[in-house]
Amino acid sequence: MAMESSIEYKSRGALVDRTTQRWVRATGRRVALEECPWLEGPVGDVDVIGGDFFARFADREGLTMVADGPPRGLVEDFTALAGPACDPSQVDARVAKFYEQTSEYEFDVWSEWRGGFRPFAKALAAIFSRRLQQLNVPLSPLDTSKGISTAVIRLVDPAGAVQQTAWVREIVASKRTLYAGSYSLCRVPGFDGPCVKVGFPLPNGSANVIMRPESAPDGSFTVRSSGRNFGDPGFYFFVEAGKGQGWARYLRALKEDIRVYVDPLGHLRADHNLQIWGATFLRLHYRITEKS
Repeated sequence: MAMESSIEYKSRGALVDRTTQRWVRATGRRVALEECPWLEGPVGDVDVIGGDFFARFADREGLTMVADGPPRGLVEDFTALAGPACDPSQVDARVAKFYEQTSEYEFDVWSEWRGGFRPFAKALAAIFSRRLQQLNVPLSPLDTSKGISTAVIRLVDPAGAVQQTAWVREIVASKRTLYAGSYSLCRVPGFDGPCVKVGFPLPNGSANVIMRPESAPDGSFTVRSSGRNFGDPGFYFFVEAGKGQGWARYLRALKEDIRVYVDPLGHLRADHNLQIWGATFLRLHYRITEKS
């Protein structure tokens, strides 16, 4: 009986995946990655992503995983984020250090869902996130009450060059993968400066969040994924259609921002807000502590 239930669960999930991919093809545009390089990145396996995805990806691509040794960050050099709205010298040194040495930090996280969106979140988790072990956003503060574990992994080619920086986060209590994403800098036609790109592998494709960097006089640093047109910062679904080819859908309605700052007591924190059609549906609050 349990086996039949599991088969039905996987079958229903596969149908959801196929429907999503068909929607991207029907409503998106055909793209060549050489013309849209900001969409290029790791593409997921057919069924499960999970915390070991990048080990499988590295093996497939002939890359070496580096998960220990010197500190590893989401960006190698914070000054590389300088742009129209970002002056790296304005950012608190503790914030910049976090981005350059992310592997050296621990996290506590609290989730805050806005009322009407919670049932939708539960349905999404049931048919999508938990099955794939990807984008497993916590549904309540209790989900992450025991904290989250993180691993920052560099994927290095035979010449020693870093090809991808992966950040895998797992909920300690449930062992579910919260996020498994690759981080890099990129440029898009709709913004005159570098952007932070986060790529989340999905079955036969990926979800790519392109965020523009902003500094503030109070020393905080924000990345923001909002725009109006294809080629702007924002959220993109990508479905692979052969080597170097695919379909892409820009989701203008979905926006997010992540602000990292030092609070009045000297603690490093981050606030992560997600919106759809202008309404905030989820806030994530992080306390970030340097490992002892």
